Amino acid sequence: MRIVVTGSAGHLGEALVLMLRNAGRDVLGIDRRASRLTDAVGSIVDRPFVRECLRGAGAVAHAATLHKPHVATHAAQAFVDTNVTGTLVLLEEAVSAAVGCFVFTSTTSAFGAALEPAPPDPAAWITEEVVPVPRNIYGVTKVAAESLCELAHRRQGLPCVVLRTSRFFPEEDDRAEIRRAYPDDNAKVNEFLYRRVEIEDVVSAHCLALERGPAIGFGRYIVSATTPFTPADLGDLRRDAPRVVGRLFPGYEETYARLGWRMFPGIDRVYVNARARQDLGWPPRHDFGAVLARLQSGADWRSPLAQAIGAKGYHEGTFAEGPYPVD
Repeated sequence: MRIVVTGSAGHLGEALVLMLRNAGRDVLGIDRRASRLTDAVGSIVDRPFVRECLRGAGAVAHAATLHKPHVATHAAQAFVDTNVTGTLVLLEEAVSAAVGCFVFTSTTSAFGAALEPAPPDPAAWITEEVVPVPRNIYGVTKVAAESLCELAHRRQGLPCVVLRTSRFFPEEDDRAEIRRAYPDDNAKVNEFLYRRVEIEDVVSAHCLALERGPAIGFGRYIVSATTPFTPADLGDLRRDAPRVVGRLFPGYEETYARLGWRMFPGIDRVYVNARARQDLGWPPRHDFGAVLARLQSGADWRSPLAQAIGAKGYHEGTFAEGPYPVD
């Protein structure tokens, strides 16, 4: 069965093509940019190009997108063209080609303003039942694309699985206050407690979604590292996260002190991956405990796949205000 992967020149797309090929799968990587793992160069809004790429395909993993870092550098219409129209073209051509499964890479950024309870409210417990409140055109277009996937399943019977992935990018944090206050690795490791996932686990979730999608029909799943927290921790997490983390991981303070690191003083939301683990049979390997153990042994905290793929960047140029402008 041929699997078409869109966005094969990007961070996740390259990782997906690499791992699927290493597993012996027949993969066609497509992207608007040439790359070492891109087989066909073209746009997902170009219907004849998409139709040709999907000819004989058994599944589609749709990872191509304009991202949050593009909000300040690209017009809203560009987001609609790529994230909405591109997804619609792919879905319609997937139906015409009798593709057996369509996996759409979405984002926890879709939740938007729902992620930030006002202090002193407890941290938000984010499951798939939380209603998205998009804060920018990126979130709006990703939610719209999710709805197109659901519609394609209801109207045309196309099995569609939506994966709302949390942070896995290797680039610097977009928030200047975080870049000033924490070493980059420190901030990223902290996030494994509640809002980050290793790319190796993102790839495994996509592979399982491709396999189980036909039986699921339609599903929407949060893909994030397994949190050690429970709803009972939410109040204390907002007020004093280091104390909660110290109770759950008694050795972390010494490791952090050795590295000159600090835990965030408070945490405002927790992504919950229980539904993905149950429905997809997904066993994420890289949680805070696993990452901490690697740090304690002196190893690189990143997975081998993350190290191999590296950073792709979002823009060709650099910006005075940081790795990319934030809208």
